[in-house]
Amino acid sequence: MKRINVVSFVFILNLLISSIVNAQTFSFGLWGDMPYTRNGDGEKNGEKMSRLVESMNSSQIAFSVFDGDTKDGSSLCLDNVIGKETIDLFNKVNAPTVYVLGDNEWTDCHRINNGSYDNLERLNYLRKTLFSNEYSFGQTKMKLQHQGLSSELYSENNLWTYGGLVFVGLNVSGSNNNKVNDGTCIQTNSHRTQIECDADNVEYQARDKANISFLHDAFTSAQNQKAAGIVVIIHADLNFDLLEGDDFNERIEQEFDGYNNFLTALIDETRKFNGQVLLVHGDSHTYTVDNPLENLDNPISNFTRLETFGSPYLNWVNVSVNTETKNVFTIQPVIVEKSVFGF
Repeated sequence: MKRINVVSFVFILNLLISSIVNAQTFSFGLWGDMPYTRNGDGEKNGEKMSRLVESMNSSQIAFSVFDGDTKDGSSLCLDNVIGKETIDLFNKVNAPTVYVLGDNEWTDCHRINNGSYDNLERLNYLRKTLFSNEYSFGQTKMKLQHQGLSSELYSENNLWTYGGLVFVGLNVSGSNNNKVNDGTCIQTNSHRTQIECDADNVEYQARDKANISFLHDAFTSAQNQKAAGIVVIIHADLNFDLLEGDDFNERIEQEFDGYNNFLTALIDETRKFNGQVLLVHGDSHTYTVDNPLENLDNPISNFTRLETFGSPYLNWVNVSVNTETKNVFTIQPVIVEKSVFGF
């Protein structure tokens, strides 16, 4: 009897050890919408940003993801600002750092106070400058899978697998995803022409389809791997509150219809996925963790939305992963106190 108990104990102990070994545990960092000179955040090498980078570097994160807007929306979209200075900032982070585009780097560059650039020219510049190879930024590099060839169409869309999870970064930007609605093209704060707006809409339609296709590929990969979760990173705030209308689709009546196709696809993919889905975005600068889809008639319980901090709150978010737990993700805001209060 004693021998049976010992054998049983050893068997159970081996199961526990196996469970611990097989469990995937790690953490990653999220940040974006900074620095904004207009909010006094200073230059990219300034004290506040240095403290934030130092905070991430003192952590044990496996990698970080920047979810868009490397500058404010009222400053020039100069080559060195959206190019070299951005690269220099990301390369100060010890861990691999993945960049997801925001609107201030390209969709808003047509504004006079941004330099009256052609949006699409700026997007092409970013692709050739910041997505010219298959690797992340950071002092340590991580290999990524681009949707398109390096420097070419959709090279800014990235897919990678880490610790039993699938990650996908997509160019879904603020400012209605570069979709220009009727009557909104000609504005006093811009020299943009109707021809340019028409070109923007052609670009939006093609990229929207590409984003949805790559999103599907990411979910398919996660399903095939039996991944415990998938993390989708974009820049735009999709304005989930507009889903709450009962009598009509409020999104179609609003200026945010550039996100409708993507959101529909995201909901559809999430419903079919067996694991947890974490959507990460910036854009509105308000740290938020919720499930905005829980109020639908057919709620989606495996979906979490995480909006990261943004200027003037120069903080970041640490997400811990344990694939053996039901919820997979543990989300912890990291307050870099001096970057918030300025002393």
